[in-house]
Amino acid sequence: MPKMSGGKFVAQFLDAYETRAIFFVPNMLSRALAAMEGMPIRRILAHAEKAAAYMADGYARVSRKPGICASQAIGASNLAAGLRDAYLGHSPVIAMTGGGYPHQKHKKPYQEIRDYPVFDNLTKANFQVDQVQRLPDLLRLAFREATSGTPGPVHLELAGLRGNIEDDLADLELIEEPIYRRVPAHRPAPEHDRVREAVHLLAAAKRPVIIAGGGTRWAEAHTELLALAGKMNIPVATAMHCYGLVPEDHPLYIGVPGTYSRVCTNRIVSEADLVLYVGSQTGSQVSHFWQVPPPGTPTIQISLDAGDMGRNYPNSVSLLGDAKVTLSAMVEAAEPSEGNAAWLERTRGLVSEWKREVAPLRDSDAVPMRPERLMREVSRYVPPESIVVVDTGHIAMWTAQQLWMSTPYDFIRAAGSLGWGFPASLGAKCAAPDRRVICLTGDGGFWYHLQEIETAVRCGIHTVTVVNNNCSLNQEVHTVKSAYEGHQSDREGEIWKFTDVSLAKVAESMGGKGFRVERPCEIGPAIERALTCNAPAVVEVMTDIEALAPLAWTRATSAPAAH
Repeated sequence: MPKMSGGKFVAQFLDAYETRAIFFVPNMLSRALAAMEGMPIRRILAHAEKAAAYMADGYARVSRKPGICASQAIGASNLAAGLRDAYLGHSPVIAMTGGGYPHQKHKKPYQEIRDYPVFDNLTKANFQVDQVQRLPDLLRLAFREATSGTPGPVHLELAGLRGNIEDDLADLELIEEPIYRRVPAHRPAPEHDRVREAVHLLAAAKRPVIIAGGGTRWAEAHTELLALAGKMNIPVATAMHCYGLVPEDHPLYIGVPGTYSRVCTNRIVSEADLVLYVGSQTGSQVSHFWQVPPPGTPTIQISLDAGDMGRNYPNSVSLLGDAKVTLSAMVEAAEPSEGNAAWLERTRGLVSEWKREVAPLRDSDAVPMRPERLMREVSRYVPPESIVVVDTGHIAMWTAQQLWMSTPYDFIRAAGSLGWGFPASLGAKCAAPDRRVICLTGDGGFWYHLQEIETAVRCGIHTVTVVNNNCSLNQEVHTVKSAYEGHQSDREGEIWKFTDVSLAKVAESMGGKGFRVERPCEIGPAIERALTCNAPAVVEVMTDIEALAPLAWTRATSAPAAH
């Protein structure tokens, strides 16, 4: 076998594993990047390491293949910060950074700091590649770890500040393991007896609810989810990571529960006498800090991770397995049900009541605009089969409550990192270049990585970014007012307000297209123009700084105050 350089091997390996983009900040793996020139791998040079990691994350969530990002050693900690969202969102991102040579450790070489341990808490697996001969087995291991079980990010620290072992020559054998090219790599099945037990409990429940989490999306289990719900007449809620899997007009759909919830959804889940969690860790957001459903509510849980079973609620049955396989087995074991009529009438009544209550705000012609009206227009003008990418914070709350779409579309969202949305949308577009990609963010989130507009223009990544611009981080108003303990101050805005900068003009200055919208009737036409302008486009919608997303409903907040 002829010797080859480590850089050439990395390029050939990624090509064999059907990687179609790498997101990086130089100077890292230059030999590998040069070798990719004749391959179908896009080389996306970002302006910041964190943004590169977010791009790889967006690519991974849409393609279901590991997203690759890279940085030289001096930027390794910045890249690590970008893996936080991939870790929380269980996204298969593989990060490669430079690191010190073993023979130079403790000698104070230029730029060296011990970045490797930083990745321990931000990745599913963390490896050091000290010799070029270890590239074949550790790259294979990285892909296995990223795509098997519960997916997650992996880090490879390559010796040399810029991954210099890519210059070394060795006999490097490329062994392909096609099963680990995408998620899910394996589909384990649960025990038959437990499946039958779970179905029996669901059939006996008077007020059952299904809550689908992000694992449902990774397992591609939406068909089986709706088949079980339909066969047993059970209302379905979707966590934010699973939003869009159930059409808004589906008769069993009740919305998003938890902290970013709809009032009707939390009310319904709080009344349930049994909750089936599918691909959910039952964390604080989907349960609003374990208040919805109330503590002690019986649950059934489907998960790939035994450590999640019964972690926060007392599981009546734990089903260890892939969500698609497990739901399919439950559908087969279940008997068609005509029951739950009173419960379904109750749930549909609560959903209809809530939609009537918010209708005036969705239809509002007020200027400055209501975010509810913005979401209504986005719902109408996003084309079918689009990919919607949503940042965290206020925009995620508005989306969960007010983005009502019944045509097929894909949805990915930040697991908690403000600013993730825009760079992630660029990665999503690289994963699906023939599909429309629409990013929903606020001005606070967009400011984080505004410079990547230039990346989108330079690389021809034509996304549409809709910015809810209220010149502030107004989600923080409650916290700020609490901090002032009721005292008025004309300087409190220093903590949460921005100046009015035209983000549309900023986009234009970088070579993109910008549309500033100040009236509700202009939103739809602006989105239509942005979708057809053949350039990266920003639609900034000027909304009311006083408009705050409703906080989560719980039994405690709905109870009458004591006198």
